[in-house]
Amino acid sequence: MEAAPEAAGVVRLRHCGAAIFCRRPPPLCPACGRPLRGAGLAAAPVRLPCPFRHGHRQRRALLLRPSAGTFLGGYDGKSDLHVGITNTTGVVYNYDEEGIHRDETGWEQCISIPLVQPDMFELLQQWDKLLEEFSVGEAWLPHRYEEHDHNCYTYALAFINSILTAQGKQQMSKSEFTEKFVIPQTKNASKYITLHQELTTKDFYIIPLPDRENQCGN
Repeated sequence: MEAAPEAAGVVRLRHCGAAIFCRRPPPLCPACGRPLRGAGLAAAPVRLPCPFRHGHRQRRALLLRPSAGTFLGGYDGKSDLHVGITNTTGVVYNYDEEGIHRDETGWEQCISIPLVQPDMFELLQQWDKLLEEFSVGEAWLPHRYEEHDHNCYTYALAFINSILTAQGKQQMSKSEFTEKFVIPQTKNASKYITLHQELTTKDFYIIPLPDRENQCGN
C-alpha cells in the first residue's frame, strides 16, 4: 500500500534506556552525547510505517478520515471521523445529510481497513455492483440522515452486514465491528499523530523505556 501524501517520516532508535524519535537519525545520542555508530543493533534507526493511506488507491476498503482537515494537519483526536467505502477503482461511497456521495477526491489521507480477502473471487467480481445497488436504497436518501443514529457509519456497517448475510455469515454489531477493526487502527494512528505533532516543534522526542526494554549503547 502506498502511504498518504504529507506523511512526513518518523524514525525511532533506542539508546540510554530511552526510545528516541526524530525525522533523521543523528550522529550523536541527543540524551548522552555519545556516538550512535557502533552502538549496537538497538541503536539502529527504524523508520516507522505511516498508518495513513491514499484512500483513492485502496480497493474494496473501509476508509476513515477527519470530517474536517487531515490526520497530520492538526487533528486533535477528538473531532468526528467520516467513513466511506471504496469500489474497485478507488471511488469512495459515503453518506451524509446530502445523501450518498461518490467521491473521486478528498480522501487522500485515511485509515484504510481492507474488506475483501484475495481468495474471495466471486465477491471481488461483484463488489462494484453490490455497492452501487445498496447505495441507491431509500434508507440513504438525504432526509433519512440523523447525525447520531443514521449516519456515515450506519451506512458503511449496513453494507458490510449485507455482504456478510449474502455469504451466510453472522452480522456484526456496531460495537463488535468497532472493537475488532476500527479501534486497533485508530490506536496505532493516534500514537503516530502524537509523534508527528511533537516533531513539528522539536528535533527529538524522547520516551524512557521500562527496565525490561532498557537498551544502553556505548
